[in-house]
Amino acid sequence: MKSLLWLFISLAWFSSFAQTGTTDSQQSIVDHASTDKHEKVVLLIRSAEFYRVNKDYTKAITSSRESIALAAGINNFTEAAQAYLVLLNSRISAQELGQIKQLSDTLLLTAKKAGTPLAMAYAYYGQALVFKTLDHPESVMEYCQMALTALGKNPAPYIAAKIYYQLYAIHSNWNNGDKAYYYAHLAMEYASNTNDYNLLSNCYNAMSTAHDYSYEMHHEQTALDSSLYYLNKSEQLYTRHPGQVSNYAYAISCINLASYYLRFGTPSGNKAQSQGIYYANRARTVLKDAPNSQEVIASSLGILSEYAKRDGKPADVEHYLLEAYQVMQTQQPPYYYTMINVTKGLANFYENQGNYQRAFQFQQLVNEYSSKSFDQQKALKSQQLEIEYQTEKANNEVRFLKEREKSQQQKNWLYICVTIVSFLFLLFLFRSYHFRLRYSIQRAKQLELEKLDAALQLKLEKEEQARLKAEQQLMELQQQQLKKEVMANVLQLEHKNQVLYNLKDKLIEGNEVNMQKVLKEELILDDDFELAKLQIQQVHADFFPQLNEKAQRKLTLLDLKLCTYLYLQMDTRQIAQLMHVEAKSVRMSRYRIKQKLGLEKDQDLHVFLQSLKENANGTRSAD
Repeated sequence: MKSLLWLFISLAWFSSFAQTGTTDSQQSIVDHASTDKHEKVVLLIRSAEFYRVNKDYTKAITSSRESIALAAGINNFTEAAQAYLVLLNSRISAQELGQIKQLSDTLLLTAKKAGTPLAMAYAYYGQALVFKTLDHPESVMEYCQMALTALGKNPAPYIAAKIYYQLYAIHSNWNNGDKAYYYAHLAMEYASNTNDYNLLSNCYNAMSTAHDYSYEMHHEQTALDSSLYYLNKSEQLYTRHPGQVSNYAYAISCINLASYYLRFGTPSGNKAQSQGIYYANRARTVLKDAPNSQEVIASSLGILSEYAKRDGKPADVEHYLLEAYQVMQTQQPPYYYTMINVTKGLANFYENQGNYQRAFQFQQLVNEYSSKSFDQQKALKSQQLEIEYQTEKANNEVRFLKEREKSQQQKNWLYICVTIVSFLFLLFLFRSYHFRLRYSIQRAKQLELEKLDAALQLKLEKEEQARLKAEQQLMELQQQQLKKEVMANVLQLEHKNQVLYNLKDKLIEGNEVNMQKVLKEELILDDDFELAKLQIQQVHADFFPQLNEKAQRKLTLLDLKLCTYLYLQMDTRQIAQLMHVEAKSVRMSRYRIKQKLGLEKDQDLHVFLQSLKENANGTRSAD
């Protein structure tokens, strides 16, 4: 019978969460025309989950479909995803596995259409339920973790509690006590933040089971006390929150309490036994008219038979076991695992009583139910294989599509890269052409500037040469002027020296010298000489060079002086006065100069000297 007891402890692990129980008044609100559509969707989802937990799967499926249609009609895809999750869970609970793969895929598509973290958490949790049905715990864990990741750092308490409860159930089946306690505790914390007391009841039962594991490992009384503590908390929710805990969830808590007192109460402990019998009967009473509750009722009868066996009441043992067998026969389809345990208990009972005929009959039933259970398991396995095949086929199609999409993406990236490279190459060509064009323009401008600069430089050089030539000419004129001034001054000095020599000779000879007369004459001569000096400075620059060039014999300074006076058109008297000589001497000097110049006797010296002036003017005009 121990296996029978543990069967219904496990029922608490695998029963799914229920939201706040629906009532007839809630149904009337749903049916009322003025009720907001969003509120109707919420109430229909609650109703569907309430029916599912109470194993009224037909109503659960109907309410789920209504909520899906209504939520889709108002484009509320997050609540539509939640409704799909309830429908999927209802199909799984009813063992209608043919459509669960299609439902899970539809749930995932609806969640993606919603695009919210909560909707994606519903979808991943639905995938986890499918793989739990297929007995793939690793995949269940993977999708539960994906659901938690989708929820983020601040998950919605209700779905978070459901996810952690599934993780607890996996580690509980693996007998991993530490992990089972860790996830059960997280599930309980999140469930405490909701108004779903069915959910909280299941989490309390999970915490009790986790402490049972701890007790089996360490045999510490504190673990056993904690197990009972959480069972009591689960049972007390039914009375503290009336109408908000389903009868089925409450019956599970009662069965677990009865099992606890049966397992850990001493045979002589009347209080523990009375508590165990009370909770076993309480579970039967609560589920008396509930649909699909045969397993829980049979479990309570099994616990009562164990207590009767302890008390040495074989008649009561037989009565409870036969009643359990009759209850299980009313279940359609029967749950063969429980039927096998009940018939095996009856076979053992009759064998112990020596009634081998009855023991043989029930042993035959054990074999029959074992065979039917095997066939049922084969049929279920066939369904699971079909779902796995569909899942694998869908996954292969998805992988193929992903690979094709990846290949297409790679092609697209290649095309994009080729386009970018081509564009960059064209841009390079354009930039290169533009650069060469700009360089050519800049080069042409630079050449033009260099040309202008060269022209300007040439102009400047010409101007500089002209300036230098002008300066040179000016310097030559200045030099010639200085020469003329020097010549005039030399002539004046020679005249002064001649006067001084004449005075000296007269003084030496003892002749009288009238100084007043000499000074007066000199003053007059000085005035004449100043005029002559100005005239000498006006003689053109080429006069003396041309004169020397024409002369056949070298002209002396005195000859040049006389030619200058003649050129200035001074008469013989003026020249004689300036030179302090006799007029006769002047005429003799003129004759001598004509000879040096190679002039004929009939040629006039004045005319010849003036011709030099005209030649000089002609030369300057040509320059």
